[in-house]
Amino acid sequence: MSSALTDLVPLPIVQAPMAGGVSVPRLAAAVSEAGGLGFLAAGYKTADGMYQEIKALRALTSRPFGVNLFMPQPEYPGASTGSTGAADAAPPAAAAVEVYAEQLAGEATWYDAELGDPDSGRDDGYEAKLAVLLDNPVPVVSFHFGCPTPEVIESFARKGTLALVTATSAEEAQAVERSGAHAVIVQGVEAGGHQGTHRDDPERDRAGIGLLSLVAQVREAVALPMVAAGGIMRGSQIAALLTAGVSAAQLGTAFLATAESGAHAVHKQALTDPLFVRTELTRAFSGRPARGLVNRFLREHGPYAPAAYPEVHHLTSPLRKAAAKAGDAQGMALWAGQGHRMARELPAGELVQVLAAEIAAAQAAQASAQVGNEGR
Repeated sequence: MSSALTDLVPLPIVQAPMAGGVSVPRLAAAVSEAGGLGFLAAGYKTADGMYQEIKALRALTSRPFGVNLFMPQPEYPGASTGSTGAADAAPPAAAAVEVYAEQLAGEATWYDAELGDPDSGRDDGYEAKLAVLLDNPVPVVSFHFGCPTPEVIESFARKGTLALVTATSAEEAQAVERSGAHAVIVQGVEAGGHQGTHRDDPERDRAGIGLLSLVAQVREAVALPMVAAGGIMRGSQIAALLTAGVSAAQLGTAFLATAESGAHAVHKQALTDPLFVRTELTRAFSGRPARGLVNRFLREHGPYAPAAYPEVHHLTSPLRKAAAKAGDAQGMALWAGQGHRMARELPAGELVQVLAAEIAAAQAAQASAQVGNEGR
């Protein structure tokens, strides 16, 4: 991705780190073994849990891989509005979460589950995870929900670890460049799961930027190598993005459906189930904008969910687990990108090979068309 990252892996294919048990060691190993860059998701895990997954992955492959970290979240001063962006004076975040908890009481009764404690922590064990990764360096580390300090980036560089940071705007990409990161993950609004915005601003809920437009904006704003993310499901899309100037593509939903993915079987089936016809950004499950398949929970609670992450995530966690245990897709967080209907049920390594063949075919077609145009 600059020469450093492109030299690390032979194919411009990155498996997105999907938190919540999806990006398990066997998935990351299969992708890395096939020539892509597999990723573990440290989000929502303890530092020791992350370390144990790294050990398990290293037992499966000697190829390069990455680990993704969530940045600590600031306290929410002042007021918070729901995902509707209502302009009326809203209660402070803590009070808004209490109101939302009251709205979810029926869900708790339905699933016979207690609501979680919204005050279960805001830093996701960030410092402890940094310590583990600096003591036991991995090839690549990426960051979501913000940008680490230049000192953190430099500490990883001294260990030989490449650092990538997600950005959802040109301004965020400029902050990433100032941090000294080795590459920026340019995340379009099409992406499944959480938008990696550096600052959670409810006024941006309906103002996300499409991937191609964002790539063009970031390309003009920074000199960093780019990894494109958002709705990518086919090698032809990757080829087009490579032509647009990115160094690699990061795919999440495409790998979610694979055999090695740790996603719940109901989640995998929902990707191509005609019952789920579209995705939507919602705060219903976590309090931060995240794209998922539109189900009952999202429809009923999305309009009222406050901008309060990770409080809402902690609050709804037992409900999501209970729905998954019951196999109830209508109560689960079915994270998915806009290309979900194009998901293919293939082994992860085979999917990497298919994508690589599609990239090669698209690039050959581009070269042929160019030659034809030059001959006119």
